[in-house]
Amino acid sequence: MKFNNFITIALGGSIVVSKKIQIDYLKRFYKFIIQQISEGRKCIIIVGGGLTARKYQDAASIIVELTNEDKDWLGIHSTRLNAHLLRTIFRKVAYPKILTNYNKPISKRDLDRYALFIASGSHPGWSTDYVAFRLAHRFKTKEVIVATKISYVYDKDISKHKDARPLTELTWAQYKKLLPSKKWIPGMNSPVDPVAAEFAAKNKMKCIVLRGTNIKNLKSCFENKKFEGTIIK
Repeated sequence: MKFNNFITIALGGSIVVSKKIQIDYLKRFYKFIIQQISEGRKCIIIVGGGLTARKYQDAASIIVELTNEDKDWLGIHSTRLNAHLLRTIFRKVAYPKILTNYNKPISKRDLDRYALFIASGSHPGWSTDYVAFRLAHRFKTKEVIVATKISYVYDKDISKHKDARPLTELTWAQYKKLLPSKKWIPGMNSPVDPVAAEFAAKNKMKCIVLRGTNIKNLKSCFENKKFEGTIIK
């Protein structure tokens, strides 16, 4: 797929932090992004909360009953911690501030100067998927790469059904029928959540779902070559 302007990546938090921080992966991802920037590409990376968010949500839930807003805020701050990790790693090329508010203006000078912007969660009720599509729309980019733990969107939950079939291309209407809920639920496990899917469909945006740990495949996607993944449009 050919990209215009910035390439927007929604990076799954579980890829960055599972039982521990995935240092080996981050080294490979760092080299990949630096190479892409050296070739003239610009990127926006929005990172999720991963296992860090779930640990905090689960721990608090054991002690007191949490509202969805409580869970969202724990998730948001987990994404901000992960975003600061990435911004620190990419400090030589990245915009020095984490994007936490998609409405906050960025000067033309900074847009021209920096090739990489790192973003986190923003508001309760908004997943990092949704933030990714909002930022892509703001940066006048029609595509979002969702880099997750799975290689494709499947017709059933692959973690529960061994016979789940990979789907290589879907419309947003078809995709939304596969979702377990029509509403955003904190910690929801789906490649693109319902709110983000609705926004993307309304604005005629495209999404590529692929395995984020496969750097070679991610490179093929960036460079408009054949890749493994699902295109939703």
